[in-house]
Amino acid sequence: MKLKVLIHKAEEGGYWAEVPAIIGCATQGDTFGELIKNLYEAAEGCLSVEID
Repeated sequence: MKLKVLIHKAEEGGYWAEVPAIIGCATQGDTFGELIKNLYEAAEGCLSVEID
């Protein structure tokens, strides 16, 4: 599955990102590498939530 991700530089340093196709799915990281790792975890977590 491919998802569009928007990556932003955080004012306080590091990065934050959001996945527009998954409402509320966002994460942050101190480095770009950490952000990418966190993005995989965040997307997986958001997609595994059951909605009634």
